[in-house]
Amino acid sequence: MELDATYVFPGSVEAAWNLLMDTGAIGACLPGCRGLKPIGDDRYEVELAVAIAAITGQFKGTVALEDKRPPDSYVLIVEGSGRPGFVKGRARVTLAPDGDRTLVRIAAQADVGGTIARVGQRLLEGVARTTMDRFYTCLFGVRSRIHTFF
Repeated sequence: MELDATYVFPGSVEAAWNLLMDTGAIGACLPGCRGLKPIGDDRYEVELAVAIAAITGQFKGTVALEDKRPPDSYVLIVEGSGRPGFVKGRARVTLAPDGDRTLVRIAAQADVGGTIARVGQRLLEGVARTTMDRFYTCLFGVRSRIHTFF
């Protein structure tokens, strides 16, 4: 599954970067997050509650930040598994100034398997888009999606 999206942060690139590196804010805004604990430099253990259609369950996994180029970009690596299946994903996050605001672009790829994959690609893409929208809306404090496409 591939997902590309752009969100608007109402402030400078540096302020957006600092917010995206704030694990307290990330954990508070990530839908279903039940824990986000540091386990090393730019590596975190995460626990998420997931509900997609009739499938519910817990995922445990890791999140890592790689190829950090403050305040312009980083790569987010996610791996997790649980009763509903597994997910492995990679997203390049790029920040660019746009006047007095910042465009945050995400180019992500994910592989999903197990029971959760059986709900269908189209439903999973919709859930992924909605989850990203909820996360960035919470994090940035505004309805900030410009566009999302598959």
